[in-house]
Amino acid sequence: MRIGNLDLGNKLILAPMAEVTDSSFRKIAKEFGCGLTFTQMVSAEGVVRNNFETLKLLSFNKSEKPIGIQILGRDPAIIGEAVNEVSKFNPDIIDLNSGCPVDKVVGKRMGSALLDDPQLIGKLVRKMKDNSNGIPVSIKVRLGKDKNHINIFDTVKAAMENGVDVIFIHARVRNEKYNVEPRWQWIKEVKEKFNVNIVGNGSVFTPQDAQEMIKETGADSVLVARGALGNPFIFSRYNKLIESGIDPGKPDVTVVRDTALKHLDYLVNDLGEIMSLDRAKKNMIWYFHYYNGVNFILDRIFGLTSVSSIKDLINEHSENLINQRYGEENLEINHTKFKKKVLFWLTEMDEKIGAEIN
Repeated sequence: MRIGNLDLGNKLILAPMAEVTDSSFRKIAKEFGCGLTFTQMVSAEGVVRNNFETLKLLSFNKSEKPIGIQILGRDPAIIGEAVNEVSKFNPDIIDLNSGCPVDKVVGKRMGSALLDDPQLIGKLVRKMKDNSNGIPVSIKVRLGKDKNHINIFDTVKAAMENGVDVIFIHARVRNEKYNVEPRWQWIKEVKEKFNVNIVGNGSVFTPQDAQEMIKETGADSVLVARGALGNPFIFSRYNKLIESGIDPGKPDVTVVRDTALKHLDYLVNDLGEIMSLDRAKKNMIWYFHYYNGVNFILDRIFGLTSVSSIKDLINEHSENLINQRYGEENLEINHTKFKKKVLFWLTEMDEKIGAEIN
């Protein structure tokens, strides 16, 4: 797929995810063959106000390119000003979040609340195009408010008429959680009806899922979100599948261990030891939830207070896996819970460690 002057070929794209797609996560994804990553979502108003935390979220190293920045807002004037500022960072694409269903976002009439007003989306896209200084513009959307108000055609039409370059379609409506299967057929219908780059999104956890989505829908590429958590291997596996027709399969435990520890080192380098601890814990769990014995980590990791102790735990757990010290478990149960709620193992008190990904 081409976006402006950027040619991604057949590579997959990493979705922007709050509290997840920081620099360390993006670096790992790129090392395993991801075609395009995104920073975490940032507030357009925060950009305009030069809010330090906002600017920190959207900063990136040139070595991370190609990379996109996603902004959140609903005021055309503020969006235009924010995009002008964001363009100075020279990202490869600037995206408007029109799909986030989180209550605190929708309550401020942003994110997927924009789907109620396709004409406003058109105005926002026009402001983005007028102020992006030539950088391609995209929007990430859902199908509509609910299953009785699917208006994806109106949304795509309004965005296209105002110059959008790429549309990312999450094939669920706003009020649907992850226990509802995505309706990929809507991506197919949009692709057949409109001549614009369409990227599909929704429950892609394996290279075969991505391949099947493209085959079924005709989408130009696939945006991977939850499927990349603890699983940057999805990108290299997909690339190999496309190149050779063979999926190398789930990586060896030693590869997972080494990747997790490298990710941990990146986090410490970016955030410092204290600030990286909570984020490191959830990332380490994600890496091993596909394998037996995940409860060994869950029972211990939240009480750890140093990076060295987390490394010791990962090494011990990996050694247990290598030596088959855990009994066989029904991993599909874990995976099903994971798909419904990314941090399914946390108690209500523990949820401060990380928000559910939506």
